[in-house]
Amino acid sequence: QVRLVESGGGLVQPGGSLRLSCAASGSIYSIHTMRWYRQAPGKQRDLVAAMPTGGFPDYAESVKGRFTISRDDAKNAVYLQMTSLKPEDTAVYYCNAVIVPRTGMTFDDYWGQGTQVTVSS
Repeated sequence: QVRLVESGGGLVQPGGSLRLSCAASGSIYSIHTMRWYRQAPGKQRDLVAAMPTGGFPDYAESVKGRFTISRDDAKNAVYLQMTSLKPEDTAVYYCNAVIVPRTGMTFDDYWGQGTQVTVSS
């Protein structure tokens, strides 16, 4: 059973920083593109950042220059460093990864449970 578990959310003041972490566990053969999405109340889930295996990161325009995605393949983990946070960054942040599990050996899409980020004074 493959799982993604996020951590690092919380309440922060405007202009502050947070670092989100997401770790994959279970019977994993390989991990491919890893992504962060976010969903604000009453809105659709939007892509925030993506990091392909051995490739270059990609960001939503709204977070370019403020957020940095990185990954540690030895730990099966992806991170999102968020700086200069704004109230409009408030959302539930979800980790997503394309993973080939050892059982089945197909490319499957996995999601974490989400972590709340609230930017407020």
